Amino acid sequence: MLLYRASLPLSRQTLTYATGVVRRHRRAIGSKGRRLPPGMQALMTLVYLRKGETYAELGAGFAVSTTTAWRYINETVDVLAAHAPKLGAALAKAVKDGLPYLLLDGTLISIDRVAADRPYYSGKHRRHGMNLQVIAAPDGSLLWVSGPLRGSVHDLAAARIWGVVRALAATGLPVLADKAYQGAGPHILTPYKGRDKPEPQKDANRAHARLRGPGERANAQLKSWRILRKLRCCPHRAGRLAKAIHTLQLRETASR
Repeated sequence: MLLYRASLPLSRQTLTYATGVVRRHRRAIGSKGRRLPPGMQALMTLVYLRKGETYAELGAGFAVSTTTAWRYINETVDVLAAHAPKLGAALAKAVKDGLPYLLLDGTLISIDRVAADRPYYSGKHRRHGMNLQVIAAPDGSLLWVSGPLRGSVHDLAAARIWGVVRALAATGLPVLADKAYQGAGPHILTPYKGRDKPEPQKDANRAHARLRGPGERANAQLKSWRILRKLRCCPHRAGRLAKAIHTLQLRETASR
């Protein structure tokens, strides 16, 4: 097997933060005698999330077994995910920061499934995946990401399952969303449906699209980490992975 050195497009501050999280976790559980120091375990996890390399490739690169790489990475992902903003805290901060409105959207994380797995199939996206709900600021900054639901779950149903609709109503802030959220309530503003709409409705839809456009940036932030472009692990890990990435993305943004 050939080995080579490669760069990772993340800041030193992000690695320092992840290393601190791993070190504190080890201290809390009284773990000793690990094959890798905290910094290398954190780095291996960052490579996995950002570049989507396999456990076997990472094990070879970091001189540990595939099983050890799997265990270390999943441990780190779970600890990072636990640090991701909770829904209530994220919305409270949005209100405190004086945001004029919020953006709500759903994104599908593709998974490695066959046609027989109908519960995972999204008719909207025409592929198998896991549904994640995302709340973003007007500039597209990611504020909160939900846990995973099967791809066949409608966006509005997913938002209700996670209590997002009710929590957003409590903030008093207007929320912009796409047509999938029609009927969620008066606080969630969606485009007008139908053909041959009058010109005022067309103008309103164009304005709505301009304001909602940056919301796609939040989804793009998540999927810039290659592990979320197509999962080949347990589909229900999608939420933990997204939350871990959100935690790291907050640190990466703060370091700029």
